[in-house]
Amino acid sequence: MPVKNIIPGQQVTKAKLQRAKELRRDMTPAEKILWEELRANKLGVHFRRQQVIAGFIVDFYCHKSALVVEVDGDVHDLQQEEDARREKVLSALGLRTCAEPVEALSDLGMMRS
Repeated sequence: MPVKNIIPGQQVTKAKLQRAKELRRDMTPAEKILWEELRANKLGVHFRRQQVIAGFIVDFYCHKSALVVEVDGDVHDLQQEEDARREKVLSALGLRTCAEPVEALSDLGMMRS
């Protein structure tokens, strides 16, 4: 039975699925805080966390809005080429990406001290 709100027709390896599960268990503090705001349809739309799309694991994904939300921490400074490639692939699928640095969450008062 297909699962709702997942990119249809994609093949996901067991290793990639396992990695997504690990990332859901070990979210960063910023991801945890943002997830509390996105989960349970609080914004009127359904978000998934650590969703595999076209071989990439995105932080948050809303199928209805075709929206990917990335919380960019320090690791993204080291993988700018990979992030650009991910953005290009997701855009080709018709998805919009909102990548916000961890500091932006802090500026918005979302980060707890």
